[in-house]
Amino acid sequence: MRHFEDFVVGETIDHGTRTVSADDIVAFARQFDPQPFHVDVDAPETASLGGLIASGWHIATIFMRMMCDSFLLDSSSMGSPGIETLKWVQPVRPGDALAARSIVIDARASQSRPDRGIVRFRHELADGDGAIVMWFENPVMFGRRP
Repeated sequence: MRHFEDFVVGETIDHGTRTVSADDIVAFARQFDPQPFHVDVDAPETASLGGLIASGWHIATIFMRMMCDSFLLDSSSMGSPGIETLKWVQPVRPGDALAARSIVIDARASQSRPDRGIVRFRHELADGDGAIVMWFENPVMFGRRP
């Protein structure tokens, strides 16, 4: 189990890859973000974007699952107070193989709660060509070793 003390500034945590299918894109969008360019390959809006694209919120949830599977569920995570910066840089399309990673950009012990520390991450999701499709930064609280 990872605790606050196990995170080192500059460390990169690889979360593996996941391929996104057209069915995945449409199923998520139908339930949560039914804009035409996410659900209808024949819509004029879809054609103007060069084809079906995934919802940014879908991509964010894919990243979250990858991060949970990679290390978060086996850590002393106490959650996050939020995301301060989130950018969707370019569209994700059916068949894209997405690679995820998190980079530790800061780690500090909490001044007010000595049982925890705060780790600040830059998270990145890249397509098969290595181009960043989404990035965000946020702090996450982790329990300290007993």
